[in-house]
Amino acid sequence: MAPALDLAGKLAGVAGLFKIGKQLFTAEGPEVVRRVSSLGPGVFLDLKYHDIPNTVVGAVRAAAAIGGVRLLNVHTLGGARMLAEAAAALKANPNPPKLLGVTILTSMDAQAMRNVGIAGTPASRALRLARLAKQAGLDGVVASTYEVKSIKKACGTDFLVVVGGVRPRGEVVGQGAQLRGGLKRDDQSRMATPAEAVRAGADYLVVGRPISGATDPVAAATAVADEIARAESE
Repeated sequence: MAPALDLAGKLAGVAGLFKIGKQLFTAEGPEVVRRVSSLGPGVFLDLKYHDIPNTVVGAVRAAAAIGGVRLLNVHTLGGARMLAEAAAALKANPNPPKLLGVTILTSMDAQAMRNVGIAGTPASRALRLARLAKQAGLDGVVASTYEVKSIKKACGTDFLVVVGGVRPRGEVVGQGAQLRGGLKRDDQSRMATPAEAVRAGADYLVVGRPISGATDPVAAATAVADEIARAESE
């Protein structure tokens, strides 16, 4: 837990939220959520629940009870009933986190979707799943930059879109990465720069390895924040 808390402490004045995913949560549990959220920005608990409705209902209730969780997500592929029951389960909480539905992972392209039996393009499937999430009562979705405009048009400007696959142009963390237009690919397929995500209308941007893996994480995070600010002022 110490390395995560050290990094979060350094970034508390720059980050809008801290994302805690499966690896850290599995290793450290709810206590790391409480410790990180005490630093101020709050937590996006990125556990992507996907199970039968009863199990997901119990999971989202437990997550919301930890405290400090501002965003929480489930997989839209769990279906309409799972989504609706998860959303309803949070209504009893006096200060519930915003519930998001993960659409199509930014690591997946059309071929990867076909390999698991999902027809169509990432854009068309993400939009359909976003509509399903909206109908089920969720507060928003997680998608790529390329789906933001169509989701906002279909679901309304107040419907949150959290964008993953964000990569600062020209960042050089790691070795042997494939590049797309100067963007480091890692295991992503549908990427965009922070400025592109902001211009598309994203509400939150998820930037992980370009910051956590940087030689100077604070400088990397500040550069991303500055890029966001410039794009918002255009």
